[in-house]
Amino acid sequence: MRMNGSEMVIQALKNEGVKVVFGYPGGAVMNVYDEIYKQCDFEHILMRHEQAAIHAADGYARASGEVGVAVITSGPGITNAITGIATAYMDSVPLVILSGQVPTSLIGTDAFQEIDAVGITRPCTKHNYLVKNIQDLPRVLKEAFYIARSGRQGPVHIDIPKDVSAMVGEFNYPEELNLQTYKPTKKGNMRQIKKAAAAFLNAKKPLLYIGGGVVSASASDLVNLMMHKMQIPAVETLMARGVVKSDNPLLLGMVGMHGSYVSNIAMSETDLLIAVGARFDDRVTGKLSEFARYAEIIHIDIDPSSISKIVEVQYPIVGDVKEVLHELNGLLDENLKNQWQEWREQLKRYDCLHPLRFKDSSSPLKPQWVIQRIGEIVGEEAIISTDVGQHQMWAAQFYPFSFARQFITSGGLGTMGFGFPAAMGVKRARADKISVNISGDGSILMNIQELMTAVEKNIPVINVVLNNNYLGMVRQWQTFFYEERYSHTDLSAQPDFVKLAESFGGIGFRVESKEEFDNAFKEAVRQNKVALIEVVIDRLENVLPMVPAGSALSHMMLYKE
Repeated sequence: MRMNGSEMVIQALKNEGVKVVFGYPGGAVMNVYDEIYKQCDFEHILMRHEQAAIHAADGYARASGEVGVAVITSGPGITNAITGIATAYMDSVPLVILSGQVPTSLIGTDAFQEIDAVGITRPCTKHNYLVKNIQDLPRVLKEAFYIARSGRQGPVHIDIPKDVSAMVGEFNYPEELNLQTYKPTKKGNMRQIKKAAAAFLNAKKPLLYIGGGVVSASASDLVNLMMHKMQIPAVETLMARGVVKSDNPLLLGMVGMHGSYVSNIAMSETDLLIAVGARFDDRVTGKLSEFARYAEIIHIDIDPSSISKIVEVQYPIVGDVKEVLHELNGLLDENLKNQWQEWREQLKRYDCLHPLRFKDSSSPLKPQWVIQRIGEIVGEEAIISTDVGQHQMWAAQFYPFSFARQFITSGGLGTMGFGFPAAMGVKRARADKISVNISGDGSILMNIQELMTAVEKNIPVINVVLNNNYLGMVRQWQTFFYEERYSHTDLSAQPDFVKLAESFGGIGFRVESKEEFDNAFKEAVRQNKVALIEVVIDRLENVLPMVPAGSALSHMMLYKE
């Protein structure tokens, strides 16, 4: 079948089952957009900024488990997109980003809107391509989707010069691929799995350390099976919230810098750490020399470069988390759970000693109450996206998560402005769920222009903006470590958020009491429109517990009445 390059792109998206594409057109990619105009197999959503387009594709991918797709133009199109691409890369999110490029004859001449897109995206993509020959395009498109969704998932970028998008060639789309230099290990080494199973025999204080790789591998059921079968206490990373239901008595909570007291103490005292799809991020480990220092460590991960990269492990297992856990669960002796009763009781006492808590008040509102209340109202019916800052940590600590892919947040890069466009992608992926973005008064303004996209395309995201008139997390650090020198963190100069939302065609609320919040949130759910609820909260509320940078997990700053 002969077709031009732009037609090949559209046909490949159809072949891969793509339902939604997010993007922003420009000169170098106009040929592709002309073909998008002619087709009716997928929806294209015109975002108002390229960064937001990538974040929306990212949110779609995280919520659905499918590959997210974005189409952008050359020059400032790709440079605007870099933050979104890097966000997906750090959190191992499968994306395919298609960018236009100047014609091949102009590459290297500093042509209008020319940029070395492949050079710029190389550090923040799993793989990237510059397609110079039309005969390579079908294969490259197929490889991009395969690489993005296989192994340790991640974003793949394809740069297509304008003349290539117009060239005609044979569309030979491969049914299967055999990439000699890319063969992810899916099946774990059975010898290593047996050694890991034997390590349970001598353990007195085992602990499951659940990472975002469990979500990517759709292995939540197998993690929960191991936890229940063996009655092993578990901690979750930020990226794994929801893998274990929040009310499960074996779940100790989130671990790390703002993790629960019992989670961090358990990590400090465990003698057998079972790390599943986690990468030992610095926000989890704290001071490395003190991290899990009494423990032998089993590390299961599909990425061999992650194993023993930061923390030396005794039982490395490279493989797909789902396949490895299936084998490991079959080898574990259920009777071992009886010898860990004392450990479980000890952890209960730790939890009672310093539970997650806050001092409630009706005026000003406490952000923790707001998040708990959202959970009480919508619970399992909602998927929660967040921006980055204090509100992100409060959401991770206090929302009653029930399932994997319910919490959508930027963990590795920590990208402000992520939440709203990601929540739009979430809503397109899961129309059956209420999409809530919990944001701060700093973050929400970073991609506020997407209110127009959401209104135009009828994407009903509820934005709950916790407004403390500060860049809250930076202010918190300035309070604790910089003698309250609040250098450029005061955000008292702000727009009227209600009028702002209404000016775009959405609905807006400003609330200062519990009753007002209840009424506003329930009304936003009822109207099923794009909404922004500004919640006036305690200006100086802090996220606690907190492990100061460079400290051991056991050295936490704790909440005091």
